[in-house]
Amino acid sequence: MATEQELQVQQKREVEKKPESTTPARRFLPVTDIYETPDALKVILEMPGVDKGGVEVRVENDVLTIEGQVDFSKYQGLGPVYTEYNVGNYARSFQLSSKIDQDRINAQMRDGVITLVLPKAEKAKPRTIKVG
Repeated sequence: MATEQELQVQQKREVEKKPESTTPARRFLPVTDIYETPDALKVILEMPGVDKGGVEVRVENDVLTIEGQVDFSKYQGLGPVYTEYNVGNYARSFQLSSKIDQDRINAQMRDGVITLVLPKAEKAKPRTIKVG
């Protein structure tokens, strides 16, 4: 007999504040999934409330950084009745290995979800060696 499973709400995690910020908004870690294919890593991050123009993706010193800025004007004048979702900006960073071809990283944003494709460098892809 199947047992009922309770729906669990994942708590948003706030970014550990290391550098001082000049913006008063809170920053959260976006919920992230990473998948591997033979040719690439696919990184999927949820950033509800962030529009395409509010996303910045950059690579510097082998660190991939994704930041999402929420347009807070959408929330002005709203009085929360019940909330499980805190409004705030997003930030997440990943250390890249030499197996990623940093020049070919690409990103797409749709409905608050950003998908990054991190292509593997040719030397990191699986290959068959012909025996002579």
